[in-house]
Amino acid sequence: MTVQYFTPEGMLQPVPYHHVAVGTGTKHVHVSGQIARRADGTPVAPDDLAGQVAQALRNTSVGLAGAGASFEDVLRLTFYVTQWSPEKISDFMSGVEAVADEIGLRLPLPPASLIGVEYLFEPDVLVEVEATALLD
Repeated sequence: MTVQYFTPEGMLQPVPYHHVAVGTGTKHVHVSGQIARRADGTPVAPDDLAGQVAQALRNTSVGLAGAGASFEDVLRLTFYVTQWSPEKISDFMSGVEAVADEIGLRLPLPPASLIGVEYLFEPDVLVEVEATALLD
C-alpha cells in the first residue's frame, strides 16, 4: 500500500498535519475510538491530556498492528477531546510528540480532525482516537 501525504499550495500552513492523503490499496482498516486504558481496563494518565493522548495513540497502534497495518498506512485520524479549548493544543501536541517515535507516527500527522466534545462515555476519558488505514 502506498500513502502520499501533502499540503497543496494555497491551503493553510503551517499546521501539525497534512491536509491531503492519497492512498492506493484495496483493504480498508478502521480502528474504533481508542482511549487511555490498558487492556485490562485500568485507566492511564487520569486528568492528564498529554498522557491520555499518548496512550490512546499507543492503543490505536495495537489495533492497526492487529490488522497488519501501521501508522504508515493511515489515511486519516480523528481526535475527540472533552472540554476543548485552544489553550489545550500544547498539551495535546506534547502527547502526540511523546509517543510518535515509539509507535512509528510520522510528523506532521496524516490528515486529522480534532473535535471538541462535551463529554465522552466516562468522566475520566479526556480523548478518543479513531484511525482509517488502507492496505494492498
